[in-house]
Amino acid sequence: MQSARSLNAIEFLNKQAAEIQQSIVIDKSCYNDSVKRGLRNADGSGVMAGVTRIGNVNGYFMKDGKKMPMPGQLIYRGINVEELVDGFMSEGRLGFEETAYLLLFGALPNRPSLESFTRILDEYRTLPERFFEDMILCAPSNDIMNKLARSVLALYSYDPDPETDLNNIEKELDQVLHLVARTPVIVANAFAVKKHYYDNESLFIHRPKDGLSTAENFLYSVRHDNNFTSDEAQLLDLCLVLHAEHGGGNNSAFACRVLSSSGTDIYSSISAAVGSLKGPKHGGANKKVMEMFSYIEKDVKNWKDETELLSYLRKILRKEAAGGDGLIYGMGHAVYTLSDPRAVTLKAMAKVLAEKKGMLDEFELFETVERLAPTAFAEERNEEKVMCANVDMYSGLVYKMLGIPEELYTPLFAIARMVGWCAHRIEEVFNSNKIIRPAYKAVAPKGEFVPLDRR
Repeated sequence: MQSARSLNAIEFLNKQAAEIQQSIVIDKSCYNDSVKRGLRNADGSGVMAGVTRIGNVNGYFMKDGKKMPMPGQLIYRGINVEELVDGFMSEGRLGFEETAYLLLFGALPNRPSLESFTRILDEYRTLPERFFEDMILCAPSNDIMNKLARSVLALYSYDPDPETDLNNIEKELDQVLHLVARTPVIVANAFAVKKHYYDNESLFIHRPKDGLSTAENFLYSVRHDNNFTSDEAQLLDLCLVLHAEHGGGNNSAFACRVLSSSGTDIYSSISAAVGSLKGPKHGGANKKVMEMFSYIEKDVKNWKDETELLSYLRKILRKEAAGGDGLIYGMGHAVYTLSDPRAVTLKAMAKVLAEKKGMLDEFELFETVERLAPTAFAEERNEEKVMCANVDMYSGLVYKMLGIPEELYTPLFAIARMVGWCAHRIEEVFNSNKIIRPAYKAVAPKGEFVPLDRR
């Protein structure tokens, strides 16, 4: 808990906050064509910063120098994720473990390899001795992502040989598998401690159970009675599969690769990725979607009145409603144009679940917002661009229907994406000997040193 600030500190910070405004604001004219703001080109495409064999995201194609919209594709190691999902679901199996194997090792496992892999995950889920007591219980956090980042970094101290050895891929894989296996356990434990210390609830800590999948173990661990249905496990497993990887250019994977390129250890690189995912413009967006819809559900009297709903969406863009962010969360993507394949798959599953849960009216509200949002942008900002719902539009709704609290939405994203981060980490450290270092244009005016007594 941060200590109360003294009057002296308050006065100093108030004064400096007012003065710093002059030095931190950069005129937009400074960002000319040579500056790739956000590492994006002028046409909206990404600056090419590397190559990868892990994942690929297709959302448009170039024709005569222009971006042309297309249905979105998400590719894991050359396999379309929709084909991957159809494959294991048609066989009546959960798919996250074999998806993790595919992303980490480059090919789909056969049955013996998959069984060996799942046994290793069972073995590696156990946290180091006294890790829970010292790192989670004794220093609770109100934010699970904060606790996850701190815990990942702390695992360095429990690793007998934590530093990177470019000649030892076996050691790196051992660290990777420990992180993949332990992340759901850390999240579940951090959530239990948060509920105890911050929400005044009883403390329930459940050890992982051998033989359960990642999705099953998570539901088993976060529920007081350990109960879950096969349908719930299947839907959560699907969410994990769809969130496991999204190419090397997404903010958190790139953060992981940037740190890895410096030669630092895996725990430092992955904790940076966790910190990135926490942001509301990245993984934290699924929580912001649900916050936004809580405003919509409260303020819009008739959810089926599209005129009223469109008017409210325009108020959101004018920063006059829904918290004043000026953003319609869950809409738009840096790459996808006509559709986000993750959102398409989740939306179909969400509709089925909404019908079972008696939440069809709420699902249809999400669907209407998805349809009206491009019109709101066009009318309010004169932006005539193709826009689709992204994965965050429906992932939060699915979690809500599964009875998963909002504070676990982004941590679940991290549990899944740990696989993708680790795959990118391995690829970066074993292929590149160059540190990633972009340039920044300096635009500060020329100054002179003035002696202290004359200032």
